[in-house]
Amino acid sequence: MAPFNLNDLHLFVQAVDSGSFTAAARHLGIPKSTVSKRVAELEGRLGVRLIQRTSRSFALTELGREFFQHAQASIIEAEMAEGIVRRHLAEPAGSVRLTASVPTAQFTLTEHLPALAARYPKLRLSVHVTDRFVDIVQEGFDIALRSHRGPLPDSALVQRKLASHPFLVLASPDYISTHGQPRRPEELVEHATIMTSLTENQWRLTSDDGDEALVTLQSVMAADEPYVLMETAAAGLGITCLPTSVCRKALADGRLVRVLPEWTAGSIETTILMPHRRGQLPAVRAVVDFLAERLGG
Repeated sequence: MAPFNLNDLHLFVQAVDSGSFTAAARHLGIPKSTVSKRVAELEGRLGVRLIQRTSRSFALTELGREFFQHAQASIIEAEMAEGIVRRHLAEPAGSVRLTASVPTAQFTLTEHLPALAARYPKLRLSVHVTDRFVDIVQEGFDIALRSHRGPLPDSALVQRKLASHPFLVLASPDYISTHGQPRRPEELVEHATIMTSLTENQWRLTSDDGDEALVTLQSVMAADEPYVLMETAAAGLGITCLPTSVCRKALADGRLVRVLPEWTAGSIETTILMPHRRGQLPAVRAVVDFLAERLGG
């Protein structure tokens, strides 16, 4: 059997990561026919079919899935070897794929992307924004930026905690002017509140002194998206509860003010997750270090 051409392995991995020869060719900037031909030549040298493809489908064979895992690891090792030289010769370069939920991308990540691009002009960042669960290993992502209230499950992924954002009780200045400022947690029952669910009717608050209060509330509206909660509260509909990662700009602009400023309602963590091998690549480390610098606190 002739030795592998590493370029063919790269094209095969890119085709699988992209989901089609067409998408891989577009990503690499080469003709689709080149990708298809080189993958076919790879299969010919191996004497097996790795990808079952028709005009409507593109799927790995069982042997192809196992081969892909090892081929992908080989490409990563090659990128790491190249990165060793890159670190000594130039700034971080290459592609980095990052995934984040809609709120995390919207409120935590997006404002920092221009500065990242300015610092590393040779780095190409691809940001995938979705609220579905993403298996970053199987789907070929380098970084996942996650916001979560409870601990993340144990896994083989590298975890790097960036920040903790307390939940604040908030309302618009107009709402406070019209309905008054609650002075104690139990006074919240007299006010309209905007919740994440109509079945939710309680907040568990903790004071700066460590006191706790479980308050029952009167919900006038519910929304499971933080932007909606923030905007309806800023419009004066009622009192809501949001993490500082979401509301800090609205607070700075005076669109929202803190209610019961000595009390918070738990916190949400921001954590970076990486596959172990990917986390060692210079371009990936550069993005992670940049986000730790900008988001850490």
